[in-house]
Amino acid sequence: LHSSDALMHPQSSFLLRRLARRLADVQNPVGRQPFRLITSAAAAADDEREQQHSRQWKRAALGAGLGLSLLYGYHARRAHADAQAHPAIPPSDPAFQVPSRVDLPIYKREEVKKHGKGSDRMWVTYKMGVYDITDFVESHPGGDKILMAAGGAVDPFWALYAQHKTEDVMEVLETLRVGSLDPTEPAPVQTVDASDPFSTDPPRHPALIVNNPKPFNAETPPGLMMDNFRTPNDLFFVRNHLPVPKTDMEKHRLRIEGMGLNGKEVDLSVDQLKKKYKEHYVTSVVQCGGNRRADMQKFKKVAGLMWEGYAISNAKWTGVRLRDVLIDLGVDPNDERIRHVHLEGADVDPTGKPYGASIPFEKAMSPEVIIAYQMNDEDIPKDHGYPLRLIVPGVVGARQVKWLTLVRLSDVESPSHFQQKDYRAFSPSVQHGDELDWNSVPSIQDYPIQSAFCLPASGTTVDREDGTVDVAGYAWSGGGKGIIRVEVSPDGGKTWFSAEMEQDPDQNQDKMWAWTLFRASIPIPAGADTMDLVVKATDRSYNTQPETAAGIWNIRGLLHNAWHHVEVKIRG
Repeated sequence: LHSSDALMHPQSSFLLRRLARRLADVQNPVGRQPFRLITSAAAAADDEREQQHSRQWKRAALGAGLGLSLLYGYHARRAHADAQAHPAIPPSDPAFQVPSRVDLPIYKREEVKKHGKGSDRMWVTYKMGVYDITDFVESHPGGDKILMAAGGAVDPFWALYAQHKTEDVMEVLETLRVGSLDPTEPAPVQTVDASDPFSTDPPRHPALIVNNPKPFNAETPPGLMMDNFRTPNDLFFVRNHLPVPKTDMEKHRLRIEGMGLNGKEVDLSVDQLKKKYKEHYVTSVVQCGGNRRADMQKFKKVAGLMWEGYAISNAKWTGVRLRDVLIDLGVDPNDERIRHVHLEGADVDPTGKPYGASIPFEKAMSPEVIIAYQMNDEDIPKDHGYPLRLIVPGVVGARQVKWLTLVRLSDVESPSHFQQKDYRAFSPSVQHGDELDWNSVPSIQDYPIQSAFCLPASGTTVDREDGTVDVAGYAWSGGGKGIIRVEVSPDGGKTWFSAEMEQDPDQNQDKMWAWTLFRASIPIPAGADTMDLVVKATDRSYNTQPETAAGIWNIRGLLHNAWHHVEVKIRG
């Protein structure tokens, strides 16, 4: 059940019928006949298979990557082709409208909020309908992911999984209906403080895990990361150092200046870039230098935002090669005078200084480095650099400058604070309170090898009789080094099992900019009450992750890539 052919799988029809039977057994709060998909003959046959497939059901639901769909039997993975196996109903279609229900109570949004995750009865809203999902969660193909919407609207989650907008889903949804939103209540309006430099920041998806609201920094929810090889734009992690600037594609200009241009310094519009240069795309990871800082903090105190393990995402970036633009302007790729390329964005600090960084000239002239104007085949969203972002595959996210306004060729690194006095990893011998010699360590460019679990969550309880635990996550290494294996241990690293890997078929082990997604079913150790799940990856250069943070600890908590641990409890 890992592909768009899921419904053709011989077990799929049984799983779908079984789901429908579970739905039929849910007590209907409004007294309507529950929706049923199966015949009595099929039900009788399925009864004999109920116990046999109890554990397979759990694994199939995880493996299918069902995301936040409210019901349907599979989630078509968007692995490079973005194919939809089940056509969605257009939102304007009458079959997709929430019916008026004068027989049900009217609720205000504040009342719905009281029924969030953890409450006795958990509700969600869709358009003007109010639905009790409490008894449905166990049968939800996407597991408890639906609880992310508890106490609020499911609409923004459905927007990510439009292929599940079907008549079947709407019919089942109505069986959970307990009321309607008050039509006289005005929609929530966000107040804007004109004196707040963050007042023009864009709206964000409610599923994002917010680490800091101003400037906005948020991680992708780990439970959703495995649903798409390319991270949906709305769920792509956000790392902002400053307020999101106001930008206009028509007025935006990219200044190119510095050494080797022979007086050809120019200001290019987005339209000029699109018309003059050949379009290219690359599927590439962006990862924050502080990803997994919270894990390093467990070893020893560090400074910075406490990112867990999900300040990393993968997208298709479309634009023009920086190399093509520079050569067109007369730059010699072999000019030994040019050593660095400075980059600046439209985001500025209170003194008016823009965010800045630089990359080596050699990297800037590589074919994978692009001035991007699209992200996953859409205009780059505001949080991610609209209208232009420099994508530097294999390099730490801090150098992949958003809202790009300046490219400057130079013989020295950028003087920006973020290049000179941030994103540099000191030795473990340097302690808090020591005077920092920023010139003693180079600025971070290529990222070291990394991997982490997305599923299961730490603290999850599994049944001993299941026999195995399903795990899933990501692995990636900087510099284009492909992942050659991912290994998972159930006992803290005493024994290891190889995981199945999903990689971009258009990339090879020597030039792999996209991440690797992994999955495995790991045996539950006999007699154990807990499992110390561990994952580690190895790249094309046979670099592998260190066992602990002891040798890589640094006061800023950067580049943490020690083995990732998740504790799972065993019941029974």
